[in-house]
Amino acid sequence: MKFDVTKDKLIEGLQSVQNVVSTKTTLPILSNVLIKTTDTGLELTTTDLEVGVKCNIEADIKVPGTTTLPARRLFSIVRELPSNDLAFDIDDRSVASIKSGQSAFKIIGLPEEEFPPFPNFDEARTFKFEQKTFKEILKKVSYSISTDETRYVLNGVFLSFKDNKLTVVATDGRRLALVDHDMEFPKSHECDVILPTKAVNELSRLLTDKNELKLSISENQIAFQIGATLLISKLIDGTYPNYRQVLPAEPKERISMERETLQAAVHRVGLLTSDKSNSIKLTFSKNTLVILANTPDVGEAREELPINYKGRDITVAYNPFYLLDPLRNLDSDMISIELTDELSPGVIKNNTPFLYVIMPMRPTS
Repeated sequence: MKFDVTKDKLIEGLQSVQNVVSTKTTLPILSNVLIKTTDTGLELTTTDLEVGVKCNIEADIKVPGTTTLPARRLFSIVRELPSNDLAFDIDDRSVASIKSGQSAFKIIGLPEEEFPPFPNFDEARTFKFEQKTFKEILKKVSYSISTDETRYVLNGVFLSFKDNKLTVVATDGRRLALVDHDMEFPKSHECDVILPTKAVNELSRLLTDKNELKLSISENQIAFQIGATLLISKLIDGTYPNYRQVLPAEPKERISMERETLQAAVHRVGLLTSDKSNSIKLTFSKNTLVILANTPDVGEAREELPINYKGRDITVAYNPFYLLDPLRNLDSDMISIELTDELSPGVIKNNTPFLYVIMPMRPTS
C-alpha cells in the first residue's frame, strides 16, 4: 500500500475522526484509524464501538490497500512534519514508513481484519435538514442533558419524529429544554430515538452553517452524513420519560426582558454563590426586577433591572447556572419568563418554537 498526501489534507481528515478514539481501551484496534484507499484518495475511519466517524480526503494512490495505524500518534507525528508533501509506504505487516523532506518515521499498525465493521443503513428511515438548522437545535437543548449515569435514558437527546414535526428534548430532572421543528416525512418514518451525549458532542463539532445533513435511523443505530464525513452512533435503548407532564399549564405572570441584559446581571450575581449555597433570588415587582445572592462566608450581590411588569410581587429562587444556560445559547434579543408562583416551575421562551422549564429552589430568608 503506497500513497502520497499533503500534510494539510491528512491533518484535516484526522481531526474529523480522532475525537471518538478512546485513550483508555482494552481493545488496541480501537486506538487505531482505519485507512483505506479509494478511487479519489483515502477513507479514514475510527470507532469506540458506540460512536464511529468516517471521512474521505484527497490523496495520490500509488498502490491500493487497507491498514490501521494509531490515530493520535499518527496525528502527533504528521502535525510536526516539516514538509507539506508526505509519502506513505505500508508493508504486509502493517508497518508504515512515512517520509517528509528530510524526516522519516516508521509506525507499527494492526491488520485491518481486526477493525469492527460499520452497520448497514440500506433499510433505514431517512430525513434531511440544513446543517445550520440541526446545529442550532442541538445548541438550544444539549446543555440540559443529564450526566447522572444511573438515569442512562437521560444521558442524551430525545428525538421524536411525529405528525410532520421533529421534537427535540433534553432534561436532567431539574430543567428541561425543548425545540419543535416543522418538516415533512411519511407516516412510516415516525419514530422516537435517544441520541447519546457523545454523538451529540461530535455532531455539534462537525456540523457547519452551510449545506445539507442527511440523517438515517435503523433499528438501534443512527447515521449522519455531513458532506464527506459520516457519523454513526448506537442509540440509547430505553423509554424516555413523558416530558409533557412537566410542562406547566397557562402561567399567571409573563415578563418580557432583554436576553443579554438579564444574562449579564445573572452572571454577575452568580459570582457570589458557592457550592453549598448555589441559588439566587429574583424578585419581580412593579416595573422592577431585583436579583440577589446572599452567601454565608462569601458575601452578597444585588442587581436591579427596570422591566415592564404590572403584576403581583413574586420571588423565585433558581440555580444561576441553570438560568444562564438558555440565555447563553439563544440568539434572540428578547425572551419571556413565565411564572405561576414561588414553588412552581418557571418557563423561558423566545420568538421560536423553543421552551425551557426550570425547577425553582426553596427561597432562603
